[in-house]
Amino acid sequence: MKVVIVEDELSASDNLTYLLRGIDPDIEVLKVIDSVKAAVSYFKTRDDADLVFMDIHLADGLSFEIFEKVRLTIPVIFTTAYNQYALKAFKVNSIDYLLKPIDPDDLQQALQQYHLQKDDAGRRIDPGSGEQAPSGESAPSGEQAPSGEQRGQGIRPEQVSGLLELLNQETRAYKSTFLLAHRDELVPVKTNQIAYIYIDTGVVKAMTFDKQAYAMDQKLEDVEASLDPKRFFRANRQFIIQRDAISNIKYYFNGKLILQVNPPSAERIVVSKAKAPEFKEWMNS
Repeated sequence: MKVVIVEDELSASDNLTYLLRGIDPDIEVLKVIDSVKAAVSYFKTRDDADLVFMDIHLADGLSFEIFEKVRLTIPVIFTTAYNQYALKAFKVNSIDYLLKPIDPDDLQQALQQYHLQKDDAGRRIDPGSGEQAPSGESAPSGEQAPSGEQRGQGIRPEQVSGLLELLNQETRAYKSTFLLAHRDELVPVKTNQIAYIYIDTGVVKAMTFDKQAYAMDQKLEDVEASLDPKRFFRANRQFIIQRDAISNIKYYFNGKLILQVNPPSAERIVVSKAKAPEFKEWMNS
């Protein structure tokens, strides 16, 4: 499979390339493009990729501008740090997305979804009649295989407008306070008081900077979706860490990192090799 990556952050594109090749060594990255202008220029003359990974925010604008200037008929998976609530818009429009930092399991699932959709659409169009042939049949001898536009793939201009409108409607302020149970009380806890959120024997808990642990009645994924990704980082399947709680970072074996936090955690907090580049980028931002 041939892919193009549209991403203006070198560490992010390198990490995505690393993850893709870890999933399938035969995946070929044709090009890494770092701007709207360069992407428009590239896609005006090239249509040989099977899939495009595209960050929403680029150095010279939003990647949506690409679709206003060129007819891109290649399937797209967006990579973004947008709030998950806003990203419901993408699912409505049947466009997949990956939240940054990219989780390897999420990436593999997105690729599987791409292959399923590709198989479903694996049919040819008769250039004369415009009718679709059954799946698996190739174009008759001497006739060209259908173009991307004939295949019906890609993102339409009106779809882009709809996405922008939905994003504007659904993007909301991140959660500022959680109402959490403590003994026989409900205590309002501000997010800036939370050092980290973790799973303890199956229960999601919030640890505050004053060393008070509160049980939460949400899944860790739902809590993550309501937090500002600039302040909180999903270190692994068990921990979400607030930036100000990190007191030290140590190298671990095989490119992993160990985070030391304040208040101290009873469990070791390990960032995987795959997530380490994104974590470093997040800390530097």
